[in-house]
Amino acid sequence: MAWSLKSVLCVPESMFGSKTKMVLALKEKPKSCSVLSNDFMGKSIALDGKGPGYYNSKSSNNIPVHAQATICVNKALKWWKKNLKPNMFEIHSAQELVNSLLNAGDSLVVVDFYSPGCGGCKALHPKICQIAEMYPKTIFLKVNNEELKTMCHALHIHVLPFFRFYRGAEGRVCSFSCTNATIKKFKDALAKNGSEWCSLGPAKGLDESELKSLASVGELSLNSSQLLCAKPGVLESYDFSGVWGLASNSRELVQDAIC
Repeated sequence: MAWSLKSVLCVPESMFGSKTKMVLALKEKPKSCSVLSNDFMGKSIALDGKGPGYYNSKSSNNIPVHAQATICVNKALKWWKKNLKPNMFEIHSAQELVNSLLNAGDSLVVVDFYSPGCGGCKALHPKICQIAEMYPKTIFLKVNNEELKTMCHALHIHVLPFFRFYRGAEGRVCSFSCTNATIKKFKDALAKNGSEWCSLGPAKGLDESELKSLASVGELSLNSSQLLCAKPGVLESYDFSGVWGLASNSRELVQDAIC
């Protein structure tokens, strides 16, 4: 990111006498120029009234010096925002997590609990991104423990990195912590639960006990519709249509019949 700054510097006469020299050092292309023009671009200029490029202090109270500079700011992405795939989404609230799980249908959902200051989370992140690319129909929801501490505590997340797998009407199918050394556990869970299927009911999402725990700490406004099913038009979370690809008609018919 870069900004271009243009400004005029006025040097008051009181700052130097008639025989005083003032040197303005700006980075520049080597050529003679006048201090009153804007093309000096950094040549060292002495102000004492002698010769081209000099200025006599007696002729003016203020000397306008036109300067231009470019400031470059390196704004690198934070590690947990790098290499994210189209099926990876950041969660910002408990309500968003609830809605996203209910809205996922039969798709396998992996909830990734992490912290910016967790070395194990940082080391594992690139591999999780690679795996997410290999499983485009699986939804990965990322939860920042630093931003959502109350929610994570209510969900009994006490170690990081931590993963919970949810799928359709079954709800949570497994949960565990793993590192680079134990990444096979993660891959095995994906292989076991990642195959396509159609459940006989709407997505369950969080357990009822988890919903009540979140409501008890003020993280969720609980109502009966969240405990039963996701009503069409109620969920305004992520659009997972691109993740699902071709949605099955039977899924929609079953959900309409139950909900």
